[in-house]
Amino acid sequence: MKDLPTQNISFTDFKLVGFYSLGEWRPLLFIPFVLMFLLAITANSILIYLIKSQTSLHSPMYVLIGVMAVLDLIIPIFFVPNMLLSFLFNWSGISLTGCLIQMFGLHFIGTFQSTLLFWMALDRYFAICKPLHYHKFMEVSNFLKFVVVPVMRNGLLVITMVSLAGKLSFCATNVIDHSFCEHMALVQLACGDITVNNIVGLMCAFLITTADFILITVSYVVIFSSVFRSGETHSKAINTCVTHIIIMTLSLISALTAFLLYRIRNNISSSNRIFISIMYLLVPSCLHPLIYGWRTKEIRLTFLKFINAKVFPLKN
Repeated sequence: MKDLPTQNISFTDFKLVGFYSLGEWRPLLFIPFVLMFLLAITANSILIYLIKSQTSLHSPMYVLIGVMAVLDLIIPIFFVPNMLLSFLFNWSGISLTGCLIQMFGLHFIGTFQSTLLFWMALDRYFAICKPLHYHKFMEVSNFLKFVVVPVMRNGLLVITMVSLAGKLSFCATNVIDHSFCEHMALVQLACGDITVNNIVGLMCAFLITTADFILITVSYVVIFSSVFRSGETHSKAINTCVTHIIIMTLSLISALTAFLLYRIRNNISSSNRIFISIMYLLVPSCLHPLIYGWRTKEIRLTFLKFINAKVFPLKN
């Protein structure tokens, strides 16, 4: 009878204790992560401002880059401040509701990024393979056909995943071995059967990220075939496509690694597993402005003009 109260308890408050094994060295993690956070916030904010303020950057390709910058701005805000406070002051508490909100935000925006890369691939496909009808295909009314279904798919799967996690009972412990509310990091604390949660989590990984990767790859194969058959030189377009493929490949590998590490027996330490999950979310937010912004000639020239106008206003 003494065990009954414990069994009926379901924790509603949790502690995020990622990298606890580092002991006294743990607070030093504040330095690299705060620098990455500031880089992500600053670079993406500048990119959003440039695209919004310059009418010459209001074409579909740049609008999609701007949307990517918005997502890259939101993702770090969802989890990095809490993580930094935990490193410095050991403020690690989070409610179950807060944990589920953070989980939904990170997973939905993360899947949205994957789908956005697919839309960017479509943009390049229409620009290179259907140049005469590019503006027709990229009109909002026509492009919405490629937006509604993927967004509904993402939302349905992520909402299902988070809702199922919220219905679990957590009676074993309230200590989450992570720096943010990753799905399996929370679910594995449940005292009931989590088979369905595992399956839905894997469905999110394979039906969203992997499916988008396949669609992107097919799009670029068609683009490359069209370019090589035409005999025309599209070095800029090919370079852009190759960059997209590399980014998507790295994102897919990181995402699947982060998902599978909780489901497959392995010798990877807790700290390394958490590090991979954080890099999967934070590194793209730092690199996307450089890859899609600085490497794009029109955005780079606009940025240099902006800097020149601010630094040397009298000469203009």
